[in-house]
Amino acid sequence: MKKSILSLASAMLFVFSTNAQKVEFEEYDLDNGLHVILHQDNSAPVIITSVMYGVGGKDGDRSRTGFAHFFEHLLFEGTENIGKGEWFKIVSSNGGRNNANTSQDRTYYYEIFPSNKLELGLWMESERLLHPIIKQEGVDTQNEVVKEEKRERTRAYSGILDAISENLFKVHPYKDPNVGYMKDLDAATLEEFLAFNKKYYVPNNATLVVAGDIDFAATKKMIKDYFGPIPKGAEVVRTFPKEEPITEEFRATAYDDNIQIPAVIAAYRTPSFKTRDSKILDMISTYLSGGKSSVLYKKMVDTKKMSLAVQAVNISQQDYGIYALFSLPLGDVTLDALIKEMDEEILKIQTDLISENDFQKIQNQFENNYVNSNSNVVGIAGSLASYNVMYGDTNLINSEIEIYRSVTREEIREVAKKYLNTNQRLILEYLPKKK
Repeated sequence: MKKSILSLASAMLFVFSTNAQKVEFEEYDLDNGLHVILHQDNSAPVIITSVMYGVGGKDGDRSRTGFAHFFEHLLFEGTENIGKGEWFKIVSSNGGRNNANTSQDRTYYYEIFPSNKLELGLWMESERLLHPIIKQEGVDTQNEVVKEEKRERTRAYSGILDAISENLFKVHPYKDPNVGYMKDLDAATLEEFLAFNKKYYVPNNATLVVAGDIDFAATKKMIKDYFGPIPKGAEVVRTFPKEEPITEEFRATAYDDNIQIPAVIAAYRTPSFKTRDSKILDMISTYLSGGKSSVLYKKMVDTKKMSLAVQAVNISQQDYGIYALFSLPLGDVTLDALIKEMDEEILKIQTDLISENDFQKIQNQFENNYVNSNSNVVGIAGSLASYNVMYGDTNLINSEIEIYRSVTREEIREVAKKYLNTNQRLILEYLPKKK
């Protein structure tokens, strides 16, 4: 009976996600190269105006790291027509909210407004692009803001990704933290900030997404009026150095003032999120640690009681990814003992096909994630921007799930054998700070 109910639920989820979840959108380019994506959803009187720029922590001179994250803050300073400190006041006083975030690969700004404030949202984002005020006073102010933000990042284990990246990458700019080094920002001149803005914050390096309760014709006219006059910038050309393959296991140690229990991480360099293999690595992560019924959790936390926490994660990026196995010991268990237990499960995936039951469970989880990611207009807007800027294919919002559906158990085994070998990794011991 249980099996029948599960089968019925899976079938219903499949039908819902294949039929009801297609995201309709229209996309086009302005003459200045700005890519525009429109998505209409009249179910609520809400709109999202968002711009994603193809600039992130990896961009810029390596002696001036962290510029993209710095600009995430700096471009809220004000414009020729928006006074210093007024940006957030304008948004909130008009019933809206806004935010921004920066990764190694891109920067994303967005506003959520009542639909009758669409023109305001478009005007503000066009102001950010056309009329930013970048002066020494604003640079100094935001430098202090970034320093304070960095001081506040004292959560336990929050430095693990930076420690992995610093050791796993030797020449690619992913080796440097997304937020950069404060010494680089302190040493930067106003002319360098102006040059960075001129190079990356141009319409031909940006995608505008407008989603929600919109009328297409009226929205297109406003977009043309506000964004059309913005001059096109020079083409952004990137020539990042390539990493040599890892052929021998190597070890490193990092320290964290804010932890009492050590952690151990096995990290592997993996391919771009554009590849099919990266998506299969996502599925392997779900199999290993996607919930309390997952392989590693049941084994190391529930049954053997060796670990306080265990996780497998595919941190996928545009140029290279990081596949990381992470665990915290319980009691006197050694870090090497945790690695041994995780290695045993990787070897099983490399040797035998995972069970049909486990495979179906993974598929169901990905179907559910797909449905949830497209369940509201804010998520849809972010996905449309990401698929266009990062992947170069906006329709992946609809078609990516088909890639996951087409993966076989044999492919899972082969991808594990290709990327998750002991001679291809970093073992990082992440320890409480030395006394």
